[in-house]
Amino acid sequence: MDLGIAGKWALVCAASKGLGKGCAQALVREGVNVVVTARGEEALQATAAELRALNAKVEVRAVAGDIATAEGRAAALAACPQVDILVNNAGGPPPGDFRDWDRDAWIKALDANMLAPIALIKATVDAMTERGFGRVVNITSGAVKAPIATLGLSNGARSGLTGFVAGLARQSRLASRNVTVNNLLPGAFDTDRLRKTIPDEEAWRKRAQAIPAQRFGNADEFGAVCAFLCSAQAGYLTGQNILLDGGAYPGTF
Repeated sequence: MDLGIAGKWALVCAASKGLGKGCAQALVREGVNVVVTARGEEALQATAAELRALNAKVEVRAVAGDIATAEGRAAALAACPQVDILVNNAGGPPPGDFRDWDRDAWIKALDANMLAPIALIKATVDAMTERGFGRVVNITSGAVKAPIATLGLSNGARSGLTGFVAGLARQSRLASRNVTVNNLLPGAFDTDRLRKTIPDEEAWRKRAQAIPAQRFGNADEFGAVCAFLCSAQAGYLTGQNILLDGGAYPGTF
């Protein structure tokens, strides 16, 4: 299927590895020019080289910086001629006991996983409506649907973003102008972050077997779903939380 987005420009955050990289790869394969950003310069430049090798017809720009800061966002936006597609993404805050988190810990989590995405949406969505096309995909977490006790910082910050998006996406001035805003909720994916969390091979195997799909997801299939949400065909899909977890969530709704 031709997704109808060749020639568009995308800003993909936290794209040097993992799920963000998977989204950038999928968009580049569809002919989308991308600005990728992440904190680590070396990994980011390596990813940018891989993206250029995937499709010589697109332009790939890499901007190292922290998207949770105003300076990092400004640098990324300045590198993108226009943002037709925005993929918001940031590493999740650390696990722990809520009794140990002070105000600074909460503010850091909110800055990265709620306020930064909102700031980028604010900076780009009006121009999207003027052009009559825009796609915003926020990578959140399956924990929005089924909170994980030790991930309270993430549960709170990402749920706040989810509530904001629920109201924003349904504004007619966006939806009627072919601008959609959706959330993509990953379950357990085979990423560096998960491997650091589960370093033991036996524990890794048991965790995978507990998922109905009997495996972890991979970044390529995550990126493919992201690319479809960004497609011309997805113009009637907005304000939704798309859960990718291999069937792990047990609820009906």
